[in-house]
Amino acid sequence: MSTTIQRQVPLLDLGAQHRQIRTEVMAAITRVVDSQKFIMGDDVRKLEQEVAAYCGCQYAIGCASGSDALFLALLAAGVQPGERVLTTPYTFFATAGAIVQAGAVPVFADIDPITFNLDVSQAANVLDRYKGIRVIIPVHLFGACADVDPLLDLANQAGLFVIEDAAQSIGAEYKNRRAGSLGRVGCFSFFPSKNLGAYGDAGMLTTNDCALAEALAALRVHGAKKKYVHDIVGINSRLDTLQAAVLSVKFRFLDSWTQGRRQNADRYRRLFSERRVPVQSPGVAPHTTRHVYNQFVITCSRRNELKTWLEQHGIGSEIYYPIPLHLQKCFSSLGYQEGDFPVSERIARESLALPVFPELAADDTEYVCDTIRDFYER
Repeated sequence: MSTTIQRQVPLLDLGAQHRQIRTEVMAAITRVVDSQKFIMGDDVRKLEQEVAAYCGCQYAIGCASGSDALFLALLAAGVQPGERVLTTPYTFFATAGAIVQAGAVPVFADIDPITFNLDVSQAANVLDRYKGIRVIIPVHLFGACADVDPLLDLANQAGLFVIEDAAQSIGAEYKNRRAGSLGRVGCFSFFPSKNLGAYGDAGMLTTNDCALAEALAALRVHGAKKKYVHDIVGINSRLDTLQAAVLSVKFRFLDSWTQGRRQNADRYRRLFSERRVPVQSPGVAPHTTRHVYNQFVITCSRRNELKTWLEQHGIGSEIYYPIPLHLQKCFSSLGYQEGDFPVSERIARESLALPVFPELAADDTEYVCDTIRDFYER
């Protein structure tokens, strides 16, 4: 018997967002095309100034993607081949991938079971166990900052360099301080699905260190501070002017879109409680003064069956992330085994992202909640 889908609720509806701003975006694109200035134009500098101010930083440096931002930050940190870099196994692949691309070795510490971010006590244990770690990369996962201050204390004691992976968390706040201003350098992604998304790939780095900003600005253009003069070896990771122009248009709407995400998250929590839906909403730590909900990730039993049920009822969902990094085949040489990071492994089995985009209607969140409740009451 086929299931009749009552309605469609996608995980993300970028078309709805684009329709709000289409006229302004197309005007910006046309302006750049007419100028024929596609590389490192005024729009890039304008966006850098906007993002720096927004994050509470003195400097922002545009680059080609969030993955490149991480790689460039590691180069600027002076990571040497074979050195260890501490991060979380429960994150998108780019975090550890950038470490390997920089010639370093990822070392993992387990996550906090409530926030899914790096567990400070576990990180401290790893730092005691492994000598030679020079860099820590806490990930601000799903829109909430990791508990950074204790990590900074650990870093200061050991002389470590802290790089924030803030790819999913532009505008998130930790004790009223913005993501990207907490460590030595912050790394942002403007992948289209992010809260501030480009119409293609784009990224940004933020810092309050003048020398570091100068190094990053050179590293993104083959290491040249002056054209054709190369004191260091960098890469080609320039932010396209077209993408910067689009992002500057969208930037003006970021806070209102973020507020929409936060309202939808609050509505889910209320509905789950009122209707006794047996799932766990995302945890919010006391240090989180602003969660921006790039994803609204629940934990639940029978996760895969629930995902199928939602699909059958027209509701989009996604598993972030089904295989922790320490169990990925490409990292088998690191020697980790199943059971090494039990919290990350459990969350990978139980987590499911629900629609939370700002244009999501209130009755759509009710439909999602009722559909989940019906699954468990069958």
